[in-house]
This record gives sequence, structure tokens and C-alpha cells, in this order.
Amino acid sequence: MLDRIKASLPSLAPAEQRVGKLVLLDPRSFASLPVSELADRAHVSKPTVVRFCRSMGYDGLSDFKLKLAGTVSEGVPFIHRSVDVDDKVGDVLVKVIDNTVAAFLKYRNDASTHSIEKAVDALLATYKNRGRIEFYGAGNSGIVAQDAQHKFFRLGINAIAYSDGHMQVMSASLLGPGDCVVIISNSGRTRDLMDAADIARKHGATVIVITASGSPLAASGHIHLSADHPEGYDRYSPMTSRLMHLMVIDVVATCVALRIGGSKLQPLLKEMKNNLRSKRYT
Repeated sequence: MLDRIKASLPSLAPAEQRVGKLVLLDPRSFASLPVSELADRAHVSKPTVVRFCRSMGYDGLSDFKLKLAGTVSEGVPFIHRSVDVDDKVGDVLVKVIDNTVAAFLKYRNDASTHSIEKAVDALLATYKNRGRIEFYGAGNSGIVAQDAQHKFFRLGINAIAYSDGHMQVMSASLLGPGDCVVIISNSGRTRDLMDAADIARKHGATVIVITASGSPLAASGHIHLSADHPEGYDRYSPMTSRLMHLMVIDVVATCVALRIGGSKLQPLLKEMKNNLRSKRYT
């Protein structure tokens, strides 16, 4: 996008060129500042800023800012987040996806590498000592728990996933020292998950929680991997928290795989892939 703006400068009117140069000079500020300040900085009128955006092929300043924020990989959280009744499919597509991307970038900037390191160490210790690794979640988080089980199983690590509250409580009762459970919840207020966390901790198992900061579940674990994304009707992105949890699991699983070592893991993954291919119809 920035390359296209630079190439288009000679064909623009002098006033619009000043707006384009402002974008190239400081794209991050341009994506976050109001039109009045942008106009002042470029020494042009506010309509000129809008005309520049349209001359570059966008509907207006808001659409231009959304695309610019994604281009510079600096999500501006929830710019123009509300979906309007007059929005077309393209508008909804941009708003939902860009809001999600912004949430991911915010997580990337805020994530605690220290907490992730502790979670990886705990899972590796459980694996090496042949303890039990379990994943619990409810609703969308239950799907994430199943995905986590699959990822760890592909690493040659036996794991179990439960999305039923009764099974979680019963299984947590069977855990003990040397075992590890990962509990996933967006709100951190699901009763069954909180009960399971308390039971597992009481029995001496290591409890890792992926949930919102400040939630009751966050205080129930030994290790807290914060995943903060308040969901609301105005964002129209109820899957964002689930995708964020999947991303956290991907990071943890990748770190565990690197610690296990490629010499042991690569042949195993290759054999799994070959066996799966042999099952496909031609």
C-alpha cells in the first residue's frame, strides 16, 4: 500500500501530494489521528484528505485508515468497530477481520513471555516424567481444548481433552503431583472449569489457565496466560477469543516441539503424514 502511494504521488494534485507525503512520513500516526489534525499537519483542508483517500481507491478516510493500519502491522484497536446498518458486505468484511487482526496484534504486544516460558517448562516436565496432560474448555473453548489435544498428540505427547463439565471435575479428581492441566475460558467465570481448577490444584497438579486477566479462573491457576478480548454485540466478532486461544496454544505447542528437538520429532511427523496419506481415496 505504501509503495503504491509513493508511485502515485506524481499524478496527484499538489495538495493531495502533501497528504500522501504525510502518510509515507508517519503511517502509524496517520492511521490513528482525526481528520482535523491530519489536515493541519499536511497544511490542507479536511476535504482534501478525504479526496486523497478516494483518489487512492478507497471509500473514504475510515476505509483508508483500516487498510493502512493493517499494512504497517500496527493494529489500531477497534477503529470504527461498530457494524452499521448501511454497511455492505465489503464493509463488514473489513471491520470484522481488521478488528480481529487488531486484537491479535495487541495480544502480541502485551503477552508475557515469562508466563509462556513457565507454561512450556511445566508441560515439558510433565511429558518427561510421564505425567498426565489434560485440556479443559467449555463451548468455543472446548473446541480449542480438542485442538490442543490434537497438536500435542502430533508431537508424540499423549493428552486428553474434555469439554463436559462432569468429566472435567471427575478427571481433575484423578490428577496428582507431576500431572498438568490446561484450562481455557474467555470469561474465566464458568463454574465447572473453576471447580476443576480448584480440585486439580488441591490434588497437587500444575494448573495452567488461558483466560481473561482479573477473572476468578485467572487466580485459580499456578500459571496464567492472559488472553484479554472483551466480546460485545457491536464488534460482531464472537470467534475472536476462540482464535486468540488457538493462537496461544500454537505458540505453546511450537515451543514444546522445539524443546523436544527436531531429530526425534521430524521422523514421527513424517510417519504420521505418510500414514494419513495412505488412507485417502485417489
